[in-house]
Amino acid sequence: MRIRAIADLKTSLGEGPLWDAEQQMLYFVDSADGRIFRSTADGQQIKAWDVREKIGSMALRADGQSAIVALQHGLYSFDFKHDRLELLHSPESDIPSNRFNDGKVDSRGRFVVGSMDTNEKDGTGKLYSLDPDLTLTTLDSGIVCSNGPCWSPDEKTFYFTDSWGNDIWAYDYDPESGAVSNRRSFVGMDKSDGGVADGMTVDAEGYLWEAHVFGGKLNRYAPDGSLDRTVAMPVKKVTSVMFGGPNLDILYVTSMGRPPLPGLPDDGPMRGAVFAIEGLGVKGLPAHRFGS
Repeated sequence: MRIRAIADLKTSLGEGPLWDAEQQMLYFVDSADGRIFRSTADGQQIKAWDVREKIGSMALRADGQSAIVALQHGLYSFDFKHDRLELLHSPESDIPSNRFNDGKVDSRGRFVVGSMDTNEKDGTGKLYSLDPDLTLTTLDSGIVCSNGPCWSPDEKTFYFTDSWGNDIWAYDYDPESGAVSNRRSFVGMDKSDGGVADGMTVDAEGYLWEAHVFGGKLNRYAPDGSLDRTVAMPVKKVTSVMFGGPNLDILYVTSMGRPPLPGLPDDGPMRGAVFAIEGLGVKGLPAHRFGS
């Protein structure tokens, strides 16, 4: 196994690694600074776009020329070529302390995305599903900090976490309707090291990978919730994970350069970098595009 920094950009809050198999490109965001980045598999040829608000996550649209972006004040369509934003939904305009956060796309082209309290104290966040026809549905509520949406390979199970809660949750998922039900604890979080669950992904074997932010490690959980392995990282503030590369066997890991709240741990010179982990012996699943 080899861990290396491939894009040492010192992002304030690196998040949302997204490998697009069609373009063979890696996307990721700086949530705090409101930027989208794109690079090759080895972190080269970096291009950036400023979306002018804090950004939680993004999903490429079917045309590959635009994206759905989860910004502070709502869900937007973003045109990369013309640098243009179009508001789609602003369901929490009456909660100024909230912003949108982590999101991913299911096999039917829905963008499932959560919101959060930027002070990370109150359960004012919700979990939403944006259909390809742009209908927005609320799936869950009472969330402090939405993170980690992803699915089992058969999409019958949906995983999600409230980072400041005590569990990674599993739901029954209906891929035809996008409905969730039967929320339950998948993994109870051990916070003794100061870490909490952040971004997550599922590999081709159905195992869940969790970025344990502030704890400086990645955890891999079996489908029954048992801990399969732990990977120690060079920085403590790892934020999200996603498999990519030509063979989907590189695990990309984003990290945080500047803690968003007081009292959180600082890091060394590699803080804010994007890391690539090779030699894990595991492959991921290709990401879907919105509306496809």
